[in-house]
Amino acid sequence: MRILLAVSSHDVLGDTGNRTGYSVSEAAHPYHVFVSAGHEVDFVSVRGGEPPAVVFDGEEDDPQIVAFLADETVRAELAATRPAAQVRADDYAAIFYVGGHGAMWDFPDSPDLARLAVGIYERGGVVSAVCHGPAALVNLRLSDGSLLVEGKRVASFTNEEEQTLGLVDVMPFLLEDRLKERGARHTKAPNYVAHTESDHRVLTGQNPASAAPLAELVVAELKNAADTLSR
Repeated sequence: MRILLAVSSHDVLGDTGNRTGYSVSEAAHPYHVFVSAGHEVDFVSVRGGEPPAVVFDGEEDDPQIVAFLADETVRAELAATRPAAQVRADDYAAIFYVGGHGAMWDFPDSPDLARLAVGIYERGGVVSAVCHGPAALVNLRLSDGSLLVEGKRVASFTNEEEQTLGLVDVMPFLLEDRLKERGARHTKAPNYVAHTESDHRVLTGQNPASAAPLAELVVAELKNAADTLSR
């Protein structure tokens, strides 16, 4: 099956002047899981072109990150990602919203990212997001007008984790709080401990450590959804 990895196009961390973007680890680890399971993976961003990437301290020697950044196919796709407006939901069985603080600015109000998730979900596919990636879900409404996350168990980067980074006042909103406002049943583990949720084909993860476990859940869920998606 084909899986879409969605990454942020936003590159400035609020009014700090610091650089941000998508988290490379949160793309690299799921990519490895998906490809190892035999799935095809494509990349999409809000604006298209080369998205801003962030490798955090201590991740430089991660073998999967090194391999991801050295992969010629990955490099070519990331050098010229398709904008969400040019991607068809019907071509994909799942979408995986990659985290990184950039997602907090451009994921929530992107109508084209929302269109992709709704199209995939309503034909029986999987919507997944990790860390700050669930920012894509806070305003996401299905075709009947209901909020996708309402009543569902979801995980995301937590208020406490944001506090450890000193970014509570930099963020446009706190992701945990906004998901709760939208009616989600937010759950969490201690800071930076891997934690995932799966509720009616909406799969979410709390933090970078959750990226690979979340991708494994997506692979398992796609096996369950195979019959519906093949119709």
